[in-house]
Amino acid sequence: MYEVKNIEESNLMENPVIAQMSKYEHEQLLFCNDNATGLKAIIAVHSTVLGPALGGTRMWTYNNEMEALNDVLRLSRGMTYKNAISGLNLGGGKAVIIGDSRTMKSEALFRRFGKFVNSLAGKYITAEDVGISPIDMTWVNMETDHVVGLPGKSGDPSPVTAHGVYMGMKACAKEQFGSDSLAGKKVLVQGVGHVGEYLVNSLSKEGAKVYISDIHEDTLKHVSSTYGAEVVPLNDVYDLDMDIYAPCALGATINDDTLSRLKCSIISGAANNQLANEAVHGRAVMEKGIIYAPDFALNAGGVINCYSEVKSLPSEWALNKANEIYDTILNIVKRSKAENVPAYQIANKMAEERIESIGRVKLPL
Repeated sequence: MYEVKNIEESNLMENPVIAQMSKYEHEQLLFCNDNATGLKAIIAVHSTVLGPALGGTRMWTYNNEMEALNDVLRLSRGMTYKNAISGLNLGGGKAVIIGDSRTMKSEALFRRFGKFVNSLAGKYITAEDVGISPIDMTWVNMETDHVVGLPGKSGDPSPVTAHGVYMGMKACAKEQFGSDSLAGKKVLVQGVGHVGEYLVNSLSKEGAKVYISDIHEDTLKHVSSTYGAEVVPLNDVYDLDMDIYAPCALGATINDDTLSRLKCSIISGAANNQLANEAVHGRAVMEKGIIYAPDFALNAGGVINCYSEVKSLPSEWALNKANEIYDTILNIVKRSKAENVPAYQIANKMAEERIESIGRVKLPL
């Protein structure tokens, strides 16, 4: 069976980068540097068993290159699982651009990045992610055809991502509260950028009591005034009395510190890699009686939207496919409770089974 192996790093200290690739079973890494444009990026191709590796590009101010490397490795692995569990004929990949998305963007930088993407000859297909807009992708598209989420095509995947998260959250509520209605439920959305704002909109329309937190004051003011959401200071997020915690920013917010403070019944958000340590915190969440919606199964709406562009499918197909996230999440959380197994393990197993079975189909005769 396809599975993630834990390799002792002490045995592979001769080459820590290769050790990291081995740990997560990656196929290829491409380090990108261009002094003229200021581009510093990493493209990670995790798996192409099911098809070309599709995953967005993230632009973030990482503290150092190793932090960026760890992020792109975890994110690309998550894309493999996300595409597999969603029934898409795609592998998993991801890219990160190291830099401040508010000050460092330029046409030249993104076109240079596009040339690096093109050098992989279709093995990796990119799209937008945190810090990237559809307009940025048009610059990338000037140098490569291996890009989706473009204006005039499938466009910004954020609305479909948010819709899938919303449907999965309702499935969690169905299991935890006996009804999938979110009316009156106290929901904290941490990170109200593209996806977070669309999620706030859906929750507000249903009558949930919405709290929001974000590192950007201008974003908070806009979302708060538009939807009537209550702002929570960054330091108070994990101490709020709430029904549902929806992390929609960066990962690893479920950790030793936050789990001792969180007052919620459900964790259901759009962020990737929410569990700082899957083996430790996945079980800890379950033992606290909290229903956790595995992030890669929950936030698949964006890649579903991108897949519709790759295959020239109508937007209605993407939205209907995102609706299926409700049943996927409900199946996962029910099995988790019935088998007394952390939800992330159930989701991983479902993804791995599809990779293994389709991998056999692709073997040469």
